[in-house]
Amino acid sequence: MNVILNGERREFSEESTVADAVAAAGGSDAERGVAVAVDGEVLPRREWTERVLSDGENVEVVHAVQGG
Repeated sequence: MNVILNGERREFSEESTVADAVAAAGGSDAERGVAVAVDGEVLPRREWTERVLSDGENVEVVHAVQGG
């Protein structure tokens, strides 16, 4: 199955979850400062391990960064 992850087409298995996409983007579901949107809808962290991805979905994983 193909998913657009942070603007790039990526292949995932049929059972892949949002947590798998976060890991593929270099993050962790335990890491603070990470947010995820699937097809433009922000997904609560508690749903990351349960929400199975579908072919063609657009997933954006954002890491908060401090700085000035």
